[in-house]
Amino acid sequence: MKNKQFYAPTRYMLNRLDRQAGTSLIEVLVTILIMSFGLLSLGSMLAYSVQLPKIAGYRATASVLAAGHIERMRANIAGFTNGDYVEALTYNGNRKGLTAPSSSCAYPDCTATTLATLDKNYTNWKLDAELPAGGMRVERDAAAGATDGNLWIIWTEPSTFASINPTNSDNCPDALSSYADLKPRCLYVRFKL
Repeated sequence: MKNKQFYAPTRYMLNRLDRQAGTSLIEVLVTILIMSFGLLSLGSMLAYSVQLPKIAGYRATASVLAAGHIERMRANIAGFTNGDYVEALTYNGNRKGLTAPSSSCAYPDCTATTLATLDKNYTNWKLDAELPAGGMRVERDAAAGATDGNLWIIWTEPSTFASINPTNSDNCPDALSSYADLKPRCLYVRFKL
């Protein structure tokens, strides 16, 4: 058997091994700081992604209610041309607590005006029930007998990020300029009956 030589570590080698054995406290703190910035941005992205489906749901509900109201007006063109469907701004930034309208329009006593009133009350009730602080505005073109008009469905959403800020993307009626602090959302529909 060959003679194995054993080298005893020198003091220089021991000191060098001690210095490289672990990380310093400063390195650990810097690593934690960098990771925390990454986790904060991930958290804000998750909050944003959780909010988007709710916003899309509100917009889908507003689309369905707008289409339904336009179909009601299309079924009562005489009431629309008389101006019975013109609706001032019913949005006020708060929930109104409306109840389901009772039918005041029954054959043969139903007129174009009473049917229009029932339709407006029904749509306002649905807006209040299904959208936060929901309301609407309906305008008819000024020409006599015109069957063209504008419809806005308006609601309030919780505070959103600047990229989905309604002042950047929504077409709201001018009457909403006083609600700048609430930032209402608007769905605008131009229609022809």
